[in-house]
Amino acid sequence: MCVYRILMVEDDKNIQELICNYFTKKEKDTFIIDIASDGEAGLEKALDNQYDLLLLDVMLPEMDGFEICRELRKESDVPIIFITARANESDVLGGYALGCDDYVIKPFPLPVLYQKVNALIKRSKGLVRSKVFTAGNLSLNPNNGLVISGGKEIKLTAKEYAILRALLENKGTIISREKLMDIVWGFNSGTDERVLDTHMRNLRKALGSCGKQIKTVIRRGYKIED
Repeated sequence: MCVYRILMVEDDKNIQELICNYFTKKEKDTFIIDIASDGEAGLEKALDNQYDLLLLDVMLPEMDGFEICRELRKESDVPIIFITARANESDVLGGYALGCDDYVIKPFPLPVLYQKVNALIKRSKGLVRSKVFTAGNLSLNPNNGLVISGGKEIKLTAKEYAILRALLENKGTIISREKLMDIVWGFNSGTDERVLDTHMRNLRKALGSCGKQIKTVIRRGYKIED
């Protein structure tokens, strides 16, 4: 059985305990969770040890989570999930631009965090992930959040970015509407499917001519092609 090491950089002891207890209850011998209660200690642990995933709060003593992520991305491609109360779109986009893999806003259901951690670790293990996702004249760099469409840099909202990334990570494969909503809004979020339609329409418009690469497959979902 595989054992995965997670570093949680979080100064709220209640959240530390809740996450540790839930993960231990779900998979007793699968996860080892180390904890750092301030940013400087977290960065030191992350650089001195080998982890399979990091859970980073943003608002931390000594050094915030954004700065930790920025420093780590100079040395490592370890999967990073932000867990934070900062829900502003600029914060979410900033997190992705720095190279985080996911952004979970407090308060969050523990089962959702657990599923995200599992999916991200499994995706990162045994797979060679391209630094830049491409499809035709469209590219997305997950390390700096840069989206290029037809040779021009494109600015997207956080949800548009997440939709595009999900499609590019599964290029040529149909993703159902339900699956896409799970990826972007979280499991059982209750979001109306018409919200997805609006974001998809805005994404295609933002991408210009490359927006035609996103195909609607009737009664099945969406896919992106070269």
